[in-house]
Amino acid sequence: MSRDLTGKVIMITGASSGLGGALAKECSKLGASIILVGRNEERLAAVVQECGMLGAGEVRAYPFDLTRTSAIPGFIEDLEKEWGTIDALINNAGFGLFERLDQTPEKTVATMFEVNVLALISLTKAVIPVMQKHRNGHVINIASQAGKLATPKSSIYSATKHAVIGFSNSMRMEVADEGISITTVNPGPINTSFFEHADSSGTYAASVKRWMLDSDEVAAKTVKVLFTKRRELNLPRWMSVISRIHALFPRLVESVGKKGFNQK
Repeated sequence: MSRDLTGKVIMITGASSGLGGALAKECSKLGASIILVGRNEERLAAVVQECGMLGAGEVRAYPFDLTRTSAIPGFIEDLEKEWGTIDALINNAGFGLFERLDQTPEKTVATMFEVNVLALISLTKAVIPVMQKHRNGHVINIASQAGKLATPKSSIYSATKHAVIGFSNSMRMEVADEGISITTVNPGPINTSFFEHADSSGTYAASVKRWMLDSDEVAAKTVKVLFTKRRELNLPRWMSVISRIHALFPRLVESVGKKGFNQK
């Protein structure tokens, strides 16, 4: 029997393209009402149209720069007044850059933490009180397998995703008795425009092409865990196995995987 999300209000960040757009469409198929947040107004408008055609309830787009973290509490307050509630928040916005640390500009480091970590924390902090009023809600944080197993040329990106996983693990325990679930989704490489910025040379994307994940498939599996008590969703499963082995035998995994890890 198909799930029904009719009447549920789901907020998705980074919703203008890639995984965010796919998540919005997947929720639409199940009748959810959707708050789309992103920076590109034109692309957001296109996603609104697609969601409407797929059967979504109410769908509205909100162009918003998440680096303006001080404006996030007021933004969420306005959304609560407009929508009445926010049943689920999917923190999807984020970006990466595959470079050696000594070649990474300080501004890039700061911006990556602002978007990938600080904005996510600010959004969660602002939304949790809304969910507490109803003693019900779900926050899904899109992290990464890079947050489980760091590799060369992704020190900053991996650090941000480690932070997301650690934050989520703590928050899960904080709100466990308040009817609120916290889930981290840790995907491997996804075939989206993410790599246009993260890997401008195309070297890494080419080397992992054979096991790149499909954004629609990741979205479907993510939406499947909405409003469940699922702690983590790791995709693909074999990458999760490697990260677990690394936790036990780090030198072995780093030695065996050195050639592959350095293909960025």
